[in-house]
Amino acid sequence: MESEPTAELIRAQLRRLRLHAELSQEEFGKLVHFSGSQISAIELGQRPFDRLFLKRADEVLTTGGLLTSLLRLAERYSQPNWFRPWLEAERQAQQLWCYHPTLVPGLLQTENYARAVIRADDMLSDDEVERRLAVRLDRQNVLTRSQPPKLIAVIEEAVLRRADESFRGLMVQQIAHLLECIDQPNVSIHVIPAEVSTHVGLAGPFTLALGNDSGWVGYLENQLDGTTIDKDGELTILIARWESVRSEALPHNQSALLMKEVMTSWS
Repeated sequence: MESEPTAELIRAQLRRLRLHAELSQEEFGKLVHFSGSQISAIELGQRPFDRLFLKRADEVLTTGGLLTSLLRLAERYSQPNWFRPWLEAERQAQQLWCYHPTLVPGLLQTENYARAVIRADDMLSDDEVERRLAVRLDRQNVLTRSQPPKLIAVIEEAVLRRADESFRGLMVQQIAHLLECIDQPNVSIHVIPAEVSTHVGLAGPFTLALGNDSGWVGYLENQLDGTTIDKDGELTILIARWESVRSEALPHNQSALLMKEVMTSWS
């Protein structure tokens, strides 16, 4: 999960902070459950580090989260060029409107659900799955920052019910998380009931972000990449489609009752 040259900076900061704390590699290793030789290998770039190691290092060295913050920065700039404009729009958003016809939106996914969704791509290595998972979970921090955006998400009832026996425990956990999310004043989730057979949103997922000064920005996903939308005419179409999709969904209270009913049916 490393990215050069940020990985070199992380290793340098790790060594600087360890020395400042007057800890030998052996002493520091015991505190983070590593051997001294493993710490030496990490500092020399001969052994990779991961998020869990850096989290422990931050705690032991009382860095205020510096090392994990540097890792998030590395992950952010390791994203493909087509995704970076949307990440920036998402981080600066005052409002986020998102709809997905087949999945729970990424900002609302639990760790286990997100891992299962990412792992469905059997072309990805385990390391790449975990890297993408870390990026997705990090993006969710936008909802808990000091001035979070207002998120309105629309999901399909079929998404909540689509689970075989082996997947139901994971989905119960996911729906419980959605119910916890709507307790937050900045999050609303609306469900389109199964009896709504067709509507314009089924053509594909999309998200809209309203920034401080930059106006609306849209994002469209597909199998290979994604597209950030910033042209007025295209945004007008997306906003109109959002209004259409939103009108098909149940109100807040009815959506919550439906999610609870799905959970009860599986317990």
